[in-house]
Amino acid sequence: MQDANSFAEGRVLLIDKPLHWTSFDVVRKLRNLIHIKKIGHAGTLDPLATGLLIVCTGKFTKKINEYMGMEKEYTGTITLGATTPTYDLESEPADQKDISHLGAAQLEEAAASFTGPIMQVPPIHSAIKRKGKPVYLAARKGLDVQLEPRPVTIHSFNIEKIEWPLVHFRVVCSTGTYIRSLAHDFGKALGVGGYLSSLRRTRIGNFLAEEASTMVRFEEEIRGLQANEAKG
Repeated sequence: MQDANSFAEGRVLLIDKPLHWTSFDVVRKLRNLIHIKKIGHAGTLDPLATGLLIVCTGKFTKKINEYMGMEKEYTGTITLGATTPTYDLESEPADQKDISHLGAAQLEEAAASFTGPIMQVPPIHSAIKRKGKPVYLAARKGLDVQLEPRPVTIHSFNIEKIEWPLVHFRVVCSTGTYIRSLAHDFGKALGVGGYLSSLRRTRIGNFLAEEASTMVRFEEEIRGLQANEAKG
């Protein structure tokens, strides 16, 4: 941890985003902690996801787009046998289906079918803007929302462990990939439905989640710096 003035000059902060926090919650908390206006994050994580969030301050905010474009790695779980409107646990599972006929080979085959360049439809419950407004606002009102497929690349989609109905996975993908959509499409390909039940971002480019600071630890360090400077 450097002195507080270094944040205004420019820093790249690796934060392990807590569960239920939005990415902007992290930025807002950091802005208040280090008293700086020029700050932003390099790639949104949903509230139900945890893991690596790159936050840039000062002159390093110019690198945000560069970091956003980097390859990403995620781990998590997909629950098979039901779907949700949001493709995750932000909404209630419905349309329950029997999964007893499925085996590991079918899951591996389905995962392989999504590997490589694919066209992916983003979730309608997402922050993508149409006419200047996030589409999730229309989706929440029950309005018909149609989004066009977008090209993304799934470099690898590995099934790590199966604990029916939970499927543990690891995905390496290009920027712009929605893991919620991948979970939904994976369940659809298997004919039983599926939704994302947990997600953790473990890597962005060469930046690793294990190198990131928790918000609690970061705040403690900042409070310590500020206390030392006040004594100073």
